[in-house]
Amino acid sequence: MTTPRLVLASASPRRLDLLAQMGLTPDRVDAAEIDESPLKDETPRRLALRLACAKAAKVAQAHAGAHVLAADTVVAVGRRVLPKVETETEGRQCLELLSGRAHKVLTAVAVTAPDGRQASRLVETRLHFKRLTEAEIEAYLKSGEGVGKAGGYAVQGRAGAFVMALQGSYTAVVGLPLYETACLLEGLGFRS
Repeated sequence: MTTPRLVLASASPRRLDLLAQMGLTPDRVDAAEIDESPLKDETPRRLALRLACAKAAKVAQAHAGAHVLAADTVVAVGRRVLPKVETETEGRQCLELLSGRAHKVLTAVAVTAPDGRQASRLVETRLHFKRLTEAEIEAYLKSGEGVGKAGGYAVQGRAGAFVMALQGSYTAVVGLPLYETACLLEGLGFRS
């Protein structure tokens, strides 16, 4: 069996799609299983960076000789980190909190090179949601689109209609900032 050249440390289909936009297909997908709980007094920025770096490092242990790419997305209102929504109640709480206000999406990318070097970047994008009606919240929750998503929404889907303004990287909000990812891979010697 040949050593993979590029391993994606994420099971996210959106990250696979975004890599495909760059003309990249990972040789292997190996999602990192780590505890994603925030540490005491950890800022949302530090949380995103720590998780991306930990995922890349963990998966790199199993794939010597490969470039390992990992990412983590955190949605925050101030210092408050919103969960990856698993229930309708969580989804409702997130949408009600985001309604009519600005929030940050912080996506960290980490790449571990075959020689063990690691580099990372954090991309901060600011979004402003329109004020959501109860009917809009209900319809979105019924769609199920926000389940498993940080902050309870997918900007590339129906929730795109909630966004009044976006400052930063759209692809980072979807799950992988393409410019920064390309720079990290190139900087650590990956050639497609």
